[in-house]
Amino acid sequence: MKLGIIGFGNRIQTVVREIMQYEPACRIQAITDVRNEEIRNEMAEMEQSDIHYYESPDQMLEKEKLDGVLIGTRCSLHTQMALKVFGTGLPLYLEKPVATTMEDLLLLKQGYEETQPNVVVSFPLRATSPVLLIKEIIASGKIGTVEHVQAVNNVSYGSVYYQSWYRDEAETGGLFLQKATHDFDYINAVLGLKPVSVCAMTSKQIFKGDKPAALECKDCEEQRTCPQSTVTGFGKGTNWKYCCFAEDTGNEDSGSALIQYESGMHVSYSQNFFARRGAEARGARFLGYKGTVEFDFYTGIVKVFMHHTPSVETYELKSEGGHYGGDTALAGSFVELMRGGSERSIAPLEDGLLSALMCLKARESAVTHTFQPISW
Repeated sequence: MKLGIIGFGNRIQTVVREIMQYEPACRIQAITDVRNEEIRNEMAEMEQSDIHYYESPDQMLEKEKLDGVLIGTRCSLHTQMALKVFGTGLPLYLEKPVATTMEDLLLLKQGYEETQPNVVVSFPLRATSPVLLIKEIIASGKIGTVEHVQAVNNVSYGSVYYQSWYRDEAETGGLFLQKATHDFDYINAVLGLKPVSVCAMTSKQIFKGDKPAALECKDCEEQRTCPQSTVTGFGKGTNWKYCCFAEDTGNEDSGSALIQYESGMHVSYSQNFFARRGAEARGARFLGYKGTVEFDFYTGIVKVFMHHTPSVETYELKSEGGHYGGDTALAGSFVELMRGGSERSIAPLEDGLLSALMCLKARESAVTHTFQPISW
């Protein structure tokens, strides 16, 4: 099966490897990327010299006979590129966030409704072993109906959002769209309920300052003492280069949201981008009247606490593949769509649209200090 790739970034390269491992018959047929020559040289070194390169997605989609397309461009282009693919009828693997503005999101929703394409959104967390186990435990009735959720994401590698191109908010759309979009999605998948309103708040307390715009670590007099330095600090060994204490450093460095669902229950969610080392955490507590189930992606531990008996169940899950098996599951779903079977995407675009809507409404709430309805 022949893959066409629009934007051959790091994440989509990981996805392609997962797809080829799942189905060795898959291969890269064509790539279009602003770094075509650099990529051509890299692929030639790996003895992959039979790939076709195009200056534009339109050329690639017109000339190549493909079985599926993957989009891994920078975030602000996801909608534009997806709309091009919709017209071909080809299965699409679309990186998150599916859109970074409300205007793009509405265009994407309209295009989806008009063409009904087969899409796998890059939401691996919903397909991980911890989340699947959580769903199974809740479905069993063990803890009762979920009436409250407490979710957290303390990002230990948060510097990437201030020292690389991700610092540009015009590209990211803010960090709800970058990180919370995953968490909102897996929470929605577990609850199976419709979110109806959100209120949110963001703060920028750490990654700000008066250093010159576009200053790079290598040009800063504090490069050997700054904890964030790419010379000696957290950024060492990465391709991040910008000073995160410069006047042009974008993105909030923490954010929280309260989301109400149709049943009346609500979710509290908080994310942080300056926690480090042992302070990292990503997971949630789902509370029912009879019990509570909680998990953390970093430890792979799931616990069930019964409220009315002295009973605690503990499950220790071993990571199998990227995102606790989530990447493999997404790859398999995309391959099956390319095969033309009757199976539905395990991460359909409807859910990508909803998660992006929640994030955009959360950002609007934070800016306006108002509750926002989660509606179109």
